[in-house]
Amino acid sequence: MSEVFAEYRPLMAAAAGIAALLFLILRVRMNAFAALLLVSLFSALAAGLSPDSSFSTITKGMGGTLGFIATVIGLGALFGAILNASGALESLAGWLTRSAGLGAARWQMAGLGVLASTPVFFDVALIILAPLIFAMAHRKAWPVLALGLPLAAGLAVGHAFLPPTPGPIAIAELIGADLGWVILFGAICGLFAISVAGPVLTTFLQRTGRLPAGHPTFVQETPPPDGTDAPARPGLAAGLILLPLVLILLGTLSKSAGDGMLKYILSAVGHPFSALLIGCGATWLFLTPRTEAAQHAMTKALKRAFEPTGAVILVTGAGGAFKQVLVDTGAGAQMAESALAIGFGPLVAGYVLAVLLRLAQGSATVAMITTGGLITPIIAGADVSAPQLGLITVAVAAGATTASHVNDSGFWLVGRIFGLTPGETIRTWTLSTTLISVCGFTAAMLLNFVLLAIR
Repeated sequence: MSEVFAEYRPLMAAAAGIAALLFLILRVRMNAFAALLLVSLFSALAAGLSPDSSFSTITKGMGGTLGFIATVIGLGALFGAILNASGALESLAGWLTRSAGLGAARWQMAGLGVLASTPVFFDVALIILAPLIFAMAHRKAWPVLALGLPLAAGLAVGHAFLPPTPGPIAIAELIGADLGWVILFGAICGLFAISVAGPVLTTFLQRTGRLPAGHPTFVQETPPPDGTDAPARPGLAAGLILLPLVLILLGTLSKSAGDGMLKYILSAVGHPFSALLIGCGATWLFLTPRTEAAQHAMTKALKRAFEPTGAVILVTGAGGAFKQVLVDTGAGAQMAESALAIGFGPLVAGYVLAVLLRLAQGSATVAMITTGGLITPIIAGADVSAPQLGLITVAVAAGATTASHVNDSGFWLVGRIFGLTPGETIRTWTLSTTLISVCGFTAAMLLNFVLLAIR
């Protein structure tokens, strides 16, 4: 008995830690930052790590997460504040919603999310596009989440199902799948998933009175005061929003090019840090106010831009610490090994393993990459065609998208940006990502049956 306990100690510690975290945040209503750090330490010690190793793991997880996220959040807040205070977002929101009702706007945001997150990380695209959601919702007096949830769902689908995001590319490389099949099946399965988990789910929640109002504080919610400056043209506003996204896309594409000055330049300007810096500089250059009243409003907006980012950064970092504890203790690996022992086929095994790893450690990309390596022996022993390898890649991506919850930094980012409580985030965002997973996997299974029938 003692040997079994020692073997599965990390797994039991992880399960107890996740349960304790949900209880502290949802029932006790403890501050999320404190609860995450407390449970991280408890889980590490309970799994058998020494105190020094436990604190080292927490520090590594916190620092590793914030090294990227903190910079992006800060630059994204500045970028959004300039666009918002200048009136550019109001102008663009007016153009987008001039002839479109709420129903059409939901589909527009879902499609925009898919396109935006394909070349960039989920967090980057959400931070860049969130101010547009606030401006559109304010102009039409729509609930922020009526547009925000379809956008976030679209971002999640683009991030997981379609190259050149790192997750599907890594899976394809590990299992030997052709990216052409991955893109084709990823688009088909992703379209079905985003339709259900984005606009359809949002419409259902709103009609049944279950869509939270939210209280976003990431950027100012009121329109800028009137001034003598002419409002920015919608085309200019759209171009400025797309500028950092295009730069990041070019940086991604440059990785497949040969060595040379062009690759060097694109790699330099295409990193999210430099792309957002260039975006901030361009918005300041083109949207700098000329009147004294507008300049005063802009100055106040920039001062307020960083006030709400502290909470986002701290909670996101603590979520990274908890994720690192779960990874370092080996709980995720134990879950994967248990599922492999059951004897699932490649498609089902890939999905189940990705789900377990996602639930255990939070990161969709980590779940995808780890699962890709684990199912390689299963694929090697099965009669799998090239199209089926593409479907397996999509199934793994679907599994890794499921149930974004308290150990996922994206969970806290969505909640903080849209002003949701943890419970509201679970009832909306966690539900949406679960639907993305189930619908994506269902579509992959159906396509696999078709392939088997025509072989």
